[in-house]
Amino acid sequence: MRIKFFLKMLDYLLLACVIILISIGIAFIYSSGINSDGVLTTNEYIKQIIWASFGVVLMVLVALYDYRRTERYVNIFYYVLLAVLIYTRLFGRYVNGARSWIGIGAFGIQPSEFGKVIFIMCLSKYLANSTNEVPFKRFVKAGVIFAVPTLLVLAQPDLGTASVYIPIFLVVCFMADIPLRYIFFVLFVGLGTVFLTVLPIWNVVIAKQSIAAISTLANNIQLRLLLTLTALLIMLIAVITRRYFHGQKYFYWIAYYMLIVTFSLVLSYGAGKVLKDYQISRLIVFLDPSTDPHGAGWNIIQSKIAIGAGGVTGRSFLHGTQSHYRFLPQQSTDFIFSILAEEIGFLGGLFVFILYGIIFLRMLRSIRNATGYGCYIASGILGMFFFHFFINIGMVIGIMPITGIPLLFLSYGGSSLWTAMLCIGILMSINAHKYGYGLGE
Repeated sequence: MRIKFFLKMLDYLLLACVIILISIGIAFIYSSGINSDGVLTTNEYIKQIIWASFGVVLMVLVALYDYRRTERYVNIFYYVLLAVLIYTRLFGRYVNGARSWIGIGAFGIQPSEFGKVIFIMCLSKYLANSTNEVPFKRFVKAGVIFAVPTLLVLAQPDLGTASVYIPIFLVVCFMADIPLRYIFFVLFVGLGTVFLTVLPIWNVVIAKQSIAAISTLANNIQLRLLLTLTALLIMLIAVITRRYFHGQKYFYWIAYYMLIVTFSLVLSYGAGKVLKDYQISRLIVFLDPSTDPHGAGWNIIQSKIAIGAGGVTGRSFLHGTQSHYRFLPQQSTDFIFSILAEEIGFLGGLFVFILYGIIFLRMLRSIRNATGYGCYIASGILGMFFFHFFINIGMVIGIMPITGIPLLFLSYGGSSLWTAMLCIGILMSINAHKYGYGLGE
């Protein structure tokens, strides 16, 4: 009886969109394996079919399970995640310049991908159970939950995956009624950190000249330390004046912005030590790919050529030249949309956009149908999916930096696919249990 009720409540439109996108992804992963002689050179599409098949089973099992029961185990999952991320950083495999994979033989997984789901659930649990706490204390504790796994992923260093944790945190905090000034604090610190991290490379790669002030800031540790201490001192003076001398409210905002400057200076210094120059170059070369056409700018240039060559209706399936002649690196993962756009054109890309649009709308429906823990989980999933979609599409059309973020459901890879399908299963569970229904109740 309960199974029949669940099947009645199942979101078939969401399920259909997911299956169609996975099928499209498999088709173009197959196309990416064809060389200029028309010979299939990889078996990636077979692996993707296997992962998708197991993923469907995983999605259904998760959908059948009452998501509310996970709340009691979330903290355990979170600590296990941290332990696995530490292990991965120390003993994991190097893939594309990052030690972010673990496994035996040919089998491997990327723990940071699955970690996004655990992070969403842990953050959602805390915020759902802390509504009576002081907003600042609530924000700080949520920030710790966010910062620890994010920094561990960044230390691998996997900038792309680490960046996904940021929109998840911001969206869930927004839905949990965290004051906007705290949310914008994290956003401004992130932007300031990125700006100060890429500034020295921009000085050389884009500006193509050594601007003295930028070079001094980048290379003079004493100056950076002096600026950090100065910003911190100004912040402390503003806080003391505001609190003990009944200063005007603008002293609060002085302290607010000085703290942003302090965090940005410190974090950008750390990022500059962890990230390699070529990784930083990818963050800015999209501004002018011609500055390094055979290096960091190559991916963007070839991707834009592929998309432009597709026109309205495309060259037709299996007849793309950019992928078959191997001009597109990482073409079955990061640049799968470039192959799709070249072979089925603007109309095919528009169809994919519509499918994603429907998925986003169904996620919004899940947010509306749930409260507390379930609402925050659905919000985090929406933030994650939209960020993946926006950054990957922006990356392949040349308006966003190359960060290695896959296009969920379409890109090749078992870890990202299972993570996405796990999230869809959780959303289905949230929808099915909106009336208090639960298996085993």
